[in-house]
Formats: sequence, C-alpha cells, structure tokens
Amino acid sequence: MTTTNAFGRLIDNELQAKLENIPLYSQDGKKKDAKCIAVFRIGNIRWYVLEGQPEGTDFILYGIVVGMIDTEYGYMSAKEMSALTIDASKYGLRILKVEQDKTFIPCKLSEIVDAELQSFLSNMYDK
Repeated sequence: MTTTNAFGRLIDNELQAKLENIPLYSQDGKKKDAKCIAVFRIGNIRWYVLEGQPEGTDFILYGIVVGMIDTEYGYMSAKEMSALTIDASKYGLRILKVEQDKTFIPCKLSEIVDAELQSFLSNMYDK
C-alpha cells in the first residue's frame, strides 16, 4: 500500500520518489523527448507532469495541461489541484476530484497516445 506524505493525496510517496531526481527546470530544452512522469485527470482535463519539487507545504509541478480552453505548458500546485472539484451530480455522477492515472507508465512526451497533446507538441516543435 502506498502511503501519503505531507504533500497531500496527489503526491504520494511513490510519485515523490520518482520526481526526486527530476526537479524543476531539469528537462529544459528536451522538447518532445522530455519524460512524462505522471498524469492527473479530472473529467476531460489531463495534466502531463514532467518535473516537480517540494516548495514549503506544497509540491510544485511543471508540465502540460490538455483539455481546457488552451493546451499549454505551466506550473501546477499540488495543493490547489487536490482542492479542485467538479459537481457532476446533475448528470447522475458524484463530485469529481483530480486523480492520478495509476496505469500510466512514464515515457517520452512523443510516445503518449493523446491526439490533443501530440497536435500541441507538433505545433510547438515541428515548424
């Protein structure tokens, strides 16, 4: 069983250990060859996490968010993400929370099967 550390429910000990050697800015310039370490989801929104490190009582992540108005690189606060919810009860569902995709296997961005992500990467780097 994976235990939770001081950074809350999204950054479990296993993910923290994976990110230990991949602090912020460590994959700069790798473009499509950057390694995606984890994926978080809520509804159709996906966060592809490339780097991260503790910052005070929070854990700051860097990656790509897909499924919102714009796909973009950015910094993410694990504390803020863990507080995010969507009330889907009017659709017969429950309150949705951001969850880590535990089936995801770390790989290069170029290897991820996600048409929106790959279109974003192509627009950024294939010009």
